[in-house]
Order: sequence, then C-alpha cells, then structure tokens
Amino acid sequence: MTVEATTKNRLSNVTDRLSGILLHVTSLPSYGGVGDFGPAAYGFVDFLAASKQRLWQVLPLSPTGYGSSPYSALSAFAGNPLLISLERLVDEGWIGRERIEGLPSHNGCADFGEATRLKLPLVEEAAANFLDRANDEQRACFQKFCEDNNTWLPDYANFTILRRMHGYVSWIDWPAQYALHDGDAILALLTSHGRELAIEQVVQYFFSEQWKALRAYSAERDIRILGDIAIFVNYDSADVWTHPDLFELDEKGHPIRVSGVPPDYFSVTGQRWGNPLYKWGLLRERGFDWWVARIRRSLALYDTIRLDHFRGFEAYWSIPAEEETAIKGQWVKAPGQELFQRLRDVFGELPFIAEDLGVITPEVDELREHFGMPGMRILQFGFSDRPGHLYLPHKFVPNTVAYTGTHDNNTTLGWWQHDTSENDRINVQNYLQTIEHDGDIVWALMRAAARSVANICIFPMQDVLHLGVEARMNMPSAPSGNWTWRYDMDALHPDFAAKLAALSEMTDRDGVVVARAVSIP
Repeated sequence: MTVEATTKNRLSNVTDRLSGILLHVTSLPSYGGVGDFGPAAYGFVDFLAASKQRLWQVLPLSPTGYGSSPYSALSAFAGNPLLISLERLVDEGWIGRERIEGLPSHNGCADFGEATRLKLPLVEEAAANFLDRANDEQRACFQKFCEDNNTWLPDYANFTILRRMHGYVSWIDWPAQYALHDGDAILALLTSHGRELAIEQVVQYFFSEQWKALRAYSAERDIRILGDIAIFVNYDSADVWTHPDLFELDEKGHPIRVSGVPPDYFSVTGQRWGNPLYKWGLLRERGFDWWVARIRRSLALYDTIRLDHFRGFEAYWSIPAEEETAIKGQWVKAPGQELFQRLRDVFGELPFIAEDLGVITPEVDELREHFGMPGMRILQFGFSDRPGHLYLPHKFVPNTVAYTGTHDNNTTLGWWQHDTSENDRINVQNYLQTIEHDGDIVWALMRAAARSVANICIFPMQDVLHLGVEARMNMPSAPSGNWTWRYDMDALHPDFAAKLAALSEMTDRDGVVVARAVSIP
C-alpha cells in the first residue's frame, strides 16, 4: 500500500484521545555509548505498553552535525547511523560478536564523540560484509530500498564521502568542482570511491530495516510513532549542497539571508539560527516538489509528524547573513496555505501537529486551524501571569496536544526547584493542589495534562521518572552539554508503569472504547 493511500487513516490517530511519552532514541540505555534501535528500545516499547501509553514521541532521527543536535542535521532525509544497533547486526550475521566487545556500557550520558569513533566504523564494517555476503533475496531488498529512495540516497552518499575526504569541513570549503557539484567531478567520484559510496547506502538500508522492525513491534502493541521535522535545514547539509538553487544563496554558494527569531522578552538581540532561507517563489513554481519528497520520506518513518517552528510557514524572520544578531531582520510572508494545500492534494488529510509556541499571530492560528492541525500547550508556561493562562487546561480545546514540558524545557521537578518564582508557586498551588514535597509537583502537572480535554497529552520520560535538572535534555541558550541524557538500565520500574496505566485508564487515554451506559439509582 502506498504512503498516499494510508495517510488518510493517520489523521484519525491524531484525533483519538491518547497519551504518550517523549523520549529521543539517543536517551535509551543502549550498548555502545548512545541510544539506538537495539534491545533497550524494545524494552522501552514494552514499558509503554505496560503503561497503557499509545504514543512514542521521538526527536528528528537525522544524522547530526554541530553539537550532536537532532535539529542540526546533515540531511533532512537520511537516518542517523549511530542509531543502528550493533547487537542486531550481530544477530543478523553481518558482524561477529567479538568485534563489538569492549564498547561503552549501557549506563551514563550519551557520548557522541566516542560512539562516532568506536561504533561507526563497526557499522560500516558490517555494511561492507553485507556487500560481500548478502544472498540474492537480501540483495533484492537492498536494491528495492535504493530504488525507492533514489531522489536523495545517492546525493547523501556523495556528500558523506566528500565530507570525510575533506576533513569534515563545510561543503563550501571543498574544492570548487565538488562544492559546486560539478557533474564530471561527481562522476569521477563514483569511479574512484564506488565501494565506499555503496557502503554508505547499505548503512542507510540498515537504519531503515531496524527502524521498520521497531515500528512494527510498536504497532503490534498499538503504539504509534510521533516524529519531528524542523522547518529549516542546515547550511552544511546534503540538502543545500545538492539543491543550492532552492535556497537564498549568492553565486558562490554563500547565504544571502538566514533564519532566526526577533528580539523578545528572552533575548534583546533575538536569535540568529543561521539556516539558509528557502526560495519560496521557486518552490511554488515547482509545485513544492522538494517539500512533497520530504513529507513522503517522513511519512515512511512516522505515523504523525510534529512541525517544528510552525509559525515560520506563515511568516519567517529574515536576517541579512552578514548580521551577527537577529536585530535587523524582518518578517517575510511564507506560502504556507499553498504548501499545505499541495501536501493535502498529494497525501490526503495531513497528520501534523503544529509547534505553535511563543508569540503567535491570528494569521498563524488561522493557518493551523484551516488544516485542522492540533497546537501545543506546555503546562509549565501557564503559571507566571494572566497571558500565560493560555497554557492552562481550562483554556484547552480538544484539538490540542498538552505537555508538562518538552525537550527544550527543564524537567518538571527541575522547573519547580530552580525556575519558578514565589508567585509562580502560589499560582500553581491555587490552581492545582498544595505542594508539600517537591516531588508532588510532577504528578500534579501530569494529572492536569491527562485530565484535560486535549486529545493528546505527552509526558517527557524525565517526568515519568521524577528526575530533576540533571536530566534536562536541552537548554537552547547553552552552546554545549545538550542532548546527552540517558536513563539508567534499571530505571523502568514496574511501579511507574502501573501508576501511568491507572492514570491512562481513568482519563480514558488507554484506547478502550466503552458503550455509553446510564445508571439511575
């Protein structure tokens, strides 16, 4: 069945009354130094099932660049090789068990540098073994994968090999024939590095097969995957290198204008993200073909998709590339209405969730509501002042996804202990309950989210485990130290699952449909 044929069924998944857990794959206590698709992932799915949670929300699964951030991707289409499980490659016979002995243990923070140094060569060794040993059936499956993904896979492999050849500097600093994608130079690369390019494609095949198996295991337990895609792509990415004509670049390939957000309460200079901006006019002329391909790929990975920085589809903050801050940017209209209509024409109803946090205009709300997308509400934002009441349950509508916090927030316990004022604490206790012990705040917010009318509520795994600031996933203003949290091997205690299951049952988020009955005493 095609993606287009199955997409219409996915929106109903968004409108069901469900709850789930936010946990990025890298936060699993997997063998090898970083979370992956191995046994720990299957154990987590079992925990979700025991907890009667119906959604697993992950961050982008793309190969990461700067800071190992899931939102700093080397490709909007490829999968992160570090998420491939070596243990499963051993089970499948592509590498010997003795080759993976001595890797970093299951516990402790994710160490992306060590995983890249020690694990990635073993994944590539397994891919080389596949090329040499695969039987006819396995080769046919691999060939089918290559054919299905030929719009991005060869270019990504070329980009990866060239990046390695030139010391992992940005593509703009490669020799001109490579930086400007000269056809003869790329053809010569195919001749001189053909096996390496094939290995990179097998690595992506491994990623796809392991993720597909994990998704199938989840689906058998009635658990859907909520994925995440960023609106913008990295300048140093296979996407910009392959399609420079789609971005606001000068004739030498340098950005003309870049993305960000304007000065606000949190920053007097705004935020200069630095992503190159799309040539939306050209994309419109081409029927948004690049976005159609991107969403097609995302729908092959996820059941539902969170659109990061949704407001940028209505208008985006355009900053001259030479500016060091976001102060001198300006709002520029984006063709979001036309883009989403095109996507609806291709895929049917769109299973999107809009990340509509921050200062949102009526036009952004109108765009989201026109296409029936749920917005997001973060309970931690609701207790400071009256405008913040938008994030409290009495303001929710059913077409909403409620969170205690997200990957960019402190944990709920950390927020209570470090980020709340005395007035915030008074407001929390007036609205929810008396907080006699710090730990009480966690379940107070989780119950509030679950009891709300929001069709979906999501709990970060750190809140389920009652963890504090030490377990924060990301602090957006911090240049380093993010994305490294992992839970310990023995963290998934059955008591947590039982308590979550009881909450899910009582708030009708466990998927059980009961015929209406009225009892009159």
